[in-house]
Amino acid sequence: MNLRRALSWPLSPIRNLSEEAHRALKVRAAQHNRSTEAEMRAILEDAVRPQGRLRLGAALSEMSRKIGLTNADVEALEHGRDVRPAEPMHLE
Repeated sequence: MNLRRALSWPLSPIRNLSEEAHRALKVRAAQHNRSTEAEMRAILEDAVRPQGRLRLGAALSEMSRKIGLTNADVEALEHGRDVRPAEPMHLE
């Protein structure tokens, strides 16, 4: 089984979940006006995609603003950059 196919399959129901946890899940789902399945998805999404994660583009943009980098600075860097393809190393 390849990874792409494994990731596209829906998750199986959670097995061996205690009655107490199942009841708590149902209560939590009702509090959020969701089905139990939708609540499980929301819990998993929140667990694997935390709100405080670093967003690289936003971090780089913020750093650029802090140091006063302008579009003209970026253009100057791009103009001076060597755009030729890199030559492979010869290890002989």
